[in-house]
Amino acid sequence: MQHITGTSRHQMRISSLEDSITADNQVRFIDAFVEFVDLSKLGFAVQTIKEEGRPSYNTKVFLKIYLYGYLNGIRSGRKLENECFRNIEMQWLLEDIRPNYHSISDFRKNNPVALKNVFKLFVSFLKDADLIAGETIAIDGTKSRAHNSKKANFNQKKIDKHLEYIEVKTQEYLDALEENDAKENPVKIQNIQQKIERLKQNKLGYEQLEEKLKASGEPQISTTDNDARALLVQGQVVEISFNMQAAVDAKHNLVVATHTINRNDRNALSAIAIEAKENLAIENYTALVDKGYHNGREIEACKQANITTIVAQPEQGKNKERITENYLISKFQYDQITDTYTCPQGETLKTTGSWHKKTTDRDSYKFKRYRTPKCRECPVKHLCTSRMAGRDIDRSQYADAVEENNKRYHENSQLYRKRQEINEHIFGTIKRQWGYNHTNLTGLEKVNGEHSLIMLVYNIKRSINILGVPDLIAKLKKWNSPYKAKVLLLLKKEYLKLNSESLYFSN
Repeated sequence: MQHITGTSRHQMRISSLEDSITADNQVRFIDAFVEFVDLSKLGFAVQTIKEEGRPSYNTKVFLKIYLYGYLNGIRSGRKLENECFRNIEMQWLLEDIRPNYHSISDFRKNNPVALKNVFKLFVSFLKDADLIAGETIAIDGTKSRAHNSKKANFNQKKIDKHLEYIEVKTQEYLDALEENDAKENPVKIQNIQQKIERLKQNKLGYEQLEEKLKASGEPQISTTDNDARALLVQGQVVEISFNMQAAVDAKHNLVVATHTINRNDRNALSAIAIEAKENLAIENYTALVDKGYHNGREIEACKQANITTIVAQPEQGKNKERITENYLISKFQYDQITDTYTCPQGETLKTTGSWHKKTTDRDSYKFKRYRTPKCRECPVKHLCTSRMAGRDIDRSQYADAVEENNKRYHENSQLYRKRQEINEHIFGTIKRQWGYNHTNLTGLEKVNGEHSLIMLVYNIKRSINILGVPDLIAKLKKWNSPYKAKVLLLLKKEYLKLNSESLYFSN
C-alpha cells in the first residue's frame, strides 16, 4: 500500500488570496469592522498623506494587525511582523502589506485611549444588535502581572531594611580595617575600600528613593513601572500587578465595560458600574458583585447613579469585646423615623446628632454614635460589652444604602449565585487559555489600552461564536448610521475629557 502523496512544490497555480479565505473566516469580520469605523473620531493618531517622502501606512492596517494577533494569541510586535510574511490570513487582511515590528509596536503604545474607545463603540454595536440586554450585569476584577519585579518595588519598611543592612555591612568593613591597622604586621586587604564606596553609592540611591516615596504620598513605589503596585492576588500571595475590572452582561456573557486600576477592589465598584451604565446608555440595571467590593461609599455612589447593587455581605470580623451572638449589632433594631436603636433588652440608644470622622488605611467616612445610660445598670451588660461606660453603636453616613443592599443580597440568593456563571469564565479564558496573564507595557494608561483591546477581542470572538461571521457582518452593515454618528460624537467627547482630566487613569 502506498502513502498519500502531496502536490509537487514546483506545480504552478493560478489563484487569488480571496479564494483562500472562506466566507465564515473571522478575518472577514475584522476587515469589515475596521473599514466600518472612523478612526479619527475615536482618537487614533491617523497618518496623513504627504506629497513628498516615503508613503505612510494607513492606521487601519495596524488596528487589523492587532485585532487578528490578539484573537490568535499573538501580541509581540516581532511575531506579528513574521505573521505578515508567512500567514495567508494576515496577507488577505492586509492585502499583502508588511509593516516592520517597530511601527506595529508604536501603534499600540501610542493609542491607548483610542483602543478603549473602539471597545466602547463595539459594545454599542452589540447593544444595538440585541446581543446585550443591559438588565443584569456581573462585576469582578482580576490581577494582571506588571512589567516590574518584586525587587523593583519598595515601601518604607523595605527601604529601611536595605539602609540598615548597608549600615551594618559598612561598619563591619570599617572594623575590619581598624583591626588590621592595629596589628604589628598589617595584611593588605583586597578591594575593601571599593566595597565601602559601593555601599555608599547604594545608600545614596535608597535615600533618593525614600525621598521620592515620601513626595508621592503613596505607600509604595515601583522603579521599572511607576504605576505598578504590589497587590494581593490570592490568600497571602502578593504580586506586582494591575487590577483589570470588567462588567459582564448576563444575556450572552459579553463584556460591557472595562478599565484597569492599580489598587484592590474595595474602592472600585462605582467607577466600573457607572461606566457600564454610560456605555449602554441605560437608566438602571442590577449589578451582581462579590464581597471584596463591599464598601458603604461605593454602594451609596451606585445608589445615587440609579444602579441596583447586590453586593455580597462580608462575614463579621473577630469580636474584640467577646460579644455573645444574641447581642451582635445585627440584633439591634434601627428606627429611621426617630433615629434611634433598640437593643435586645428593649432599651433605646440615642445620638446627639454630631457627626464624627473616622479614617483607616483603606477608607474615610463620617458616623454618628448611639448610646444609652441604662447600660450601666443592665443585668446582661457582660454579654453585650466589656466597656465600663456601656455599649456604643456607630452608624456611618452610608448605613442606609448598605442595609438596603444587604437586604437585597439575602432576598436574592438565587440571582446572586449566577454571578460566577456570568463573569468568572471570562478571566479564565483570557489568562489560562490565551495566556494574557501579564502585560509587557508600562504605565497605567498604556496598560488600560491593552486590556481594552483584550476585552474587545473577547467580545468579537464570543459574538462570532453566537451569530457566525456572515450574520455578524450583515448586522454591522445594517447598523443605524445616525446611531453610529451619535456614539462616535460621545466617544470623541470622552476622548477629550480623558486627555484633559485623565479621569480613568487616576489612582
